[in-house]
Amino acid sequence: MQSEFKANIDGTQAMGNRSSDVKVANPRTIRSGDFLLRIAAVVTTLVAAIVMGVAKETKLIPLLGLSVTAKWHYSSAIVFFVVVNSIACAYAAISLVLSIANRTATGGLALCLIIFDLTVTALLFSAVGAASTIGVLGYNGNSHLNWNKVCTGFDKFCHQLTASIVISLVGSVIFLLMTILSTMNLHRRSN
Repeated sequence: MQSEFKANIDGTQAMGNRSSDVKVANPRTIRSGDFLLRIAAVVTTLVAAIVMGVAKETKLIPLLGLSVTAKWHYSSAIVFFVVVNSIACAYAAISLVLSIANRTATGGLALCLIIFDLTVTALLFSAVGAASTIGVLGYNGNSHLNWNKVCTGFDKFCHQLTASIVISLVGSVIFLLMTILSTMNLHRRSN
C-alpha cells in the first residue's frame, strides 16, 4: 500500500490514501523555521549588545562643577548583560552554521545543539533579570538604602538600557522557541 503526501499551504502534509487525512509536519518547514529563528537570535543579541555597549552619557553638575559619566562597564550586572549577549550572538552564529551542516539530521549533534540552546537561553534570561534590576534601581532608586534615582539625570543612558533589555528579552524568547522547535524536531526524527 503506497501513500502519497500532498503539501498544504500551512506547511503541513496530508496523507492522501487515508480517509482521516492525518497532517504531518513538513521537514522543510521545520528546518526553515529553525534557520529563521537562529538568524533572528543572531540579530537580536547583536543589537542588544551594541546598543548597551555604546551607551554613554556625561552630565555636568553645576553646583560642584564636576562632570559625571554613566557607562555600561560601571555596573557588574550590565557588564554581565553585555557579555552574555555577545556570547549568545557568537553561539547563535556558530549554531546557524552547524544546523545548516546538520541537514542530514544526526542525533548527536542535534542533541548537543539543544543542550547549548537551553544553556544560552538560561544565561540570557539571567542577564536580562540582572540588567532589569539595575534599570529599576536607576528609575526608582531605593529610599531604604539612600540610593537616589539616576535616570532623572541620565535619561539617554537609561533609555538605551531599557531598549537593550527589551531587545535581549526578545532574543531570550527566540532562543526558547528555538530550543522547543529543535526538541520537537529531534523527537520527530526518533519516531
